Amino acid sequence: MATGFIETDDRLPAYARLRDTLAGRIANGDWTSDQPIPSEAKLAKEFSVSVGTVRKGVDGLVQEGLLERRQGSGTFVRAPSFDATLFRFFQLRQLDGSRLSIPSSRLILRSRGQAPAEAASALGTDDVIKIIRLRSLSDEPVLFEEIYIPAAMFAGFEDLAETDFGPLLYPLYFERFGVFVKRATDELGFGRATPAVATQLRLNEGDPLAVIRRTAFNLEGQPVEWRIAHGDAERFRYRSEIS
Repeated sequence: MATGFIETDDRLPAYARLRDTLAGRIANGDWTSDQPIPSEAKLAKEFSVSVGTVRKGVDGLVQEGLLERRQGSGTFVRAPSFDATLFRFFQLRQLDGSRLSIPSSRLILRSRGQAPAEAASALGTDDVIKIIRLRSLSDEPVLFEEIYIPAAMFAGFEDLAETDFGPLLYPLYFERFGVFVKRATDELGFGRATPAVATQLRLNEGDPLAVIRRTAFNLEGQPVEWRIAHGDAERFRYRSEIS
């Protein structure tokens, strides 16, 4: 009989129980993105199941985006990086006309405090760490972000060295705090530039803005981040395919 599974419904097939168990290990930070997870043979021996059962469970995690197979290297935890997807809403290109990769990020503020009502409602707590960032492309500001994360999940975040921060936060959440962002919900709207936002984005006060509110969730479905991002509405594009 298979052993070592987390507590789950015994009526589930072994590969599904294994998938849930491996996902739990990822959530606990047992494996990192810079080292392969144990081989299918080792996992089969550990859980007393067939290699085929392991492969099916791992396949499920690959399809969900939690793991990735690297040819000749093994299977790795996939470092979450889709916070760059906010930029799918904006027409952004490099100076030479080529498509943008990931804009640079400048940290403006990082402090612990009380969340505003909207962030507190989304996160279920008002004890947060507030992050303000400006995202730029070729020194041109394109997105101004206010980000709130639960202080209890990110103890010590405000003390990290600035050199620890890259252009994307989700890999940092995972690598330093074991918080894996599994999914996010974006809500799109429009507004007008306040004096503070206008200054950062080099716009005029009252200029139209595209406003994106995002709530990000971990593997257990808990909210781990709420952010509001502002960008020039003139550069905003939204595309939806319906079939």
